[in-house]
Amino acid sequence: MFKEVLHKLFSMSMTILLLMSTMSFTVEKHFCGNHLVDVAVFSEVKKCGMQMASDTEKSVNNGCCKDEVEVVEGQDDLKSNSIESLDFNEQFLVTSFLFTYKNLFESLPKQIIPHKDYSPPNLIEDIQVLDQVFLI
Repeated sequence: MFKEVLHKLFSMSMTILLLMSTMSFTVEKHFCGNHLVDVAVFSEVKKCGMQMASDTEKSVNNGCCKDEVEVVEGQDDLKSNSIESLDFNEQFLVTSFLFTYKNLFESLPKQIIPHKDYSPPNLIEDIQVLDQVFLI
């Protein structure tokens, strides 16, 4: 029981580790001056509203707001091997192993039980008690 639960826990943790290592995402930050206004991971950042004023008054508020975008790249060089990528000797080894492993487990012949459908007769009296014969 414990071994089975430990195996499932290990498989789930390895699956989550693979998912997290291959996932990429961006972190967007919006600063207004030196103050952090908003941080967004999977959505757009909320602006502080000063960028409209900076469009009209470029000389007065030059560079008040700024956006920073950090891109976290996931692992992208995963490779999947197929049997076609192996050379002839390795293919021969794999196929011979699979063939011998498959034939290793042969089923046993079906045993015939002759008294499988036999139902014993109904006991009317207990003969051992009637004859006073007991196993000691």
